[in-house]
Amino acid sequence: MRHFGHISPTVRESLFFREPCEFDAASSSHLLSVALGATLYSPATRPRLADDVIKQTGQGVVSMVLCLEDSIDDAEVVGAEANLVRQFADLHARNADVPLLFVRVREPEQITDLVRRLGSSVRLLSGFVLPKFTEERGELFLEALTAAEADSGHRLFAMPVLESPELLHLETRGETLRGIARTVDKYRERILALRLGVTDFCSAYGLRRAPDMTAYDVQIVGAVIGDVVNMLGRADGTGFTITGPVWEYFRLQERMFKPQLRRSPFMGQAEELRAALIEHDLDGLLREIDLDRANGLLGKTCIHPSHVLPVHALSVVSHEEYTDAQDILRPERGGGGVLRSAYTNKMNEVKPHRAWAERTLQRAEVFGVAREDVGFVELLAAGVTA
Repeated sequence: MRHFGHISPTVRESLFFREPCEFDAASSSHLLSVALGATLYSPATRPRLADDVIKQTGQGVVSMVLCLEDSIDDAEVVGAEANLVRQFADLHARNADVPLLFVRVREPEQITDLVRRLGSSVRLLSGFVLPKFTEERGELFLEALTAAEADSGHRLFAMPVLESPELLHLETRGETLRGIARTVDKYRERILALRLGVTDFCSAYGLRRAPDMTAYDVQIVGAVIGDVVNMLGRADGTGFTITGPVWEYFRLQERMFKPQLRRSPFMGQAEELRAALIEHDLDGLLREIDLDRANGLLGKTCIHPSHVLPVHALSVVSHEEYTDAQDILRPERGGGGVLRSAYTNKMNEVKPHRAWAERTLQRAEVFGVAREDVGFVELLAAGVTA
């Protein structure tokens, strides 16, 4: 699979100075942690879940979470587990191309039980999402995952969700974060990414952000995100990939774009499409994605397919970013110094900007580098019309 792999090679060539790389579930954990992109959540109760997975794969989704936790009623768990096993068997029998698939469980024992019940179809499973992760709960989840991996002989990753009240409340945040850090460091080779449960954070105070507000506008939430990145997202080799919070609103549908895209040539409808984005309440999502990256987050939790392409389009590295990163990391710059950017609009200071440049080139490998005259709107339009 690859990002933007659902669009034709000819169109990709017209968009990218450097195309996104190919990867699969067997790729290195470092590559996969960057490649997650927009991770689409789906309730495990859906009766045609296998068909949904195949459909989303064909529309550019590269990672999905099949949820047994908050997205379904407590009374539905047993039926949802049985449905999940059936749908994995269906995907396996059809030899289907699937994205990176994860299951969000409620309790540790579900991990070993589900892996056993999946049988040979476990090869389609990339790992588990671990909710309300703390040191105490996390140890139990990760011990179960380790046991399931040993029993199945199949590599399994974990994506802990940081969403507990202890992490939100100021008086317990520090020790909770230190406990989480101890746990994920102990199981570092199994941790693919850390996810933020912002909806649970807001719930603790009876809050809900409006569609024109980002998570960072809610000061309690923004403070927690900052502290999580501070302790767990460092660029010194000790940090982890931390993904952006969920965007709750989804008035936008792909079909709303179709009239704009039919009325004008592929590369000529920028203003019409930009107006459609604003009209359909996507502006808040776009601002939040920008703020995610500015605050050290990569990828995003998504609950609607219409969010996937905007996340991926804004993850593509611009030609200007790529040029700056390459200049900073040239071997002859190893001693440091300051240089004017190739675009002559900024200062690139070699030592302070090195970590940024390294992360930018990692993102460029996975999401590609746009051509000089290609921006977000063109990337989004290409994905919608594919």
